[in-house]
Amino acid sequence: MTAKDRLQSIKKIVELEKKVLVSELSKKFEVTEETIRRDLEKLEKKGIVTRIFGGAMLNVANQYEGIHYYKRATIHLEEKRKMAKIFKDILNQKRTILADSSTTVMEVMKLLDDSIQRCVVTNSAVALQELANKDLIINSTGGTFNKNTLSLQGKITKDTIKRFNVDILLISCKGICMEKGIMDSNEVEAEVKQEMGKQAQEIALFVDHTKFNKTALVHMYDWDEIDYLITDEKPDEKWIEFCNEHKIKLMY
Repeated sequence: MTAKDRLQSIKKIVELEKKVLVSELSKKFEVTEETIRRDLEKLEKKGIVTRIFGGAMLNVANQYEGIHYYKRATIHLEEKRKMAKIFKDILNQKRTILADSSTTVMEVMKLLDDSIQRCVVTNSAVALQELANKDLIINSTGGTFNKNTLSLQGKITKDTIKRFNVDILLISCKGICMEKGIMDSNEVEAEVKQEMGKQAQEIALFVDHTKFNKTALVHMYDWDEIDYLITDEKPDEKWIEFCNEHKIKLMY
């Protein structure tokens, strides 16, 4: 078996079993444990696994990749709603808002107070329907429609975003890591979110507890670009200290 075929086989095994051990893979493929560790390192760089002591685990992000928007919307729904409530007061202090197309951010947007005039810019096709009954100025970015994510993407989307300057950007992601920053699994989606960040005075990042210490394929932001980190439960002390050091307002 070639190294390329072995790597593909390991990928299939971890996708099926969710967790693999170096010792077991070494015996199965009749190669050294060091060879398996190098294979797992390659898969980690691609955002497919996170290495742990003695093996590796499938990234949470990859378990949900390719699932349709409305199916993803039901995953960790209570956690998403909790994060939305946590940030509600700060959100309603903002007049101009840029929002990504994630299911998490959609829950945040549902709590927007429309008693005063606000402007929302988004690449979410779902937002046009969900926010239709609110007294908001809603600007769609336009762009190429992705039927799976129900989002708008591509050059038109990015060019439209450049026309707006907003108070705050609301985004989610697939994984966060102290060393590697904020990551997403879809390069096209990540490019849109990166463009959004350039137009916002502040960035609020929403991640539930399952995304901490996880990697994904595409690097999206460094930590010095993030102003708020909102999650559904108290992280460990290392993350609390990390946010303090980087002057990020941690909310849970």
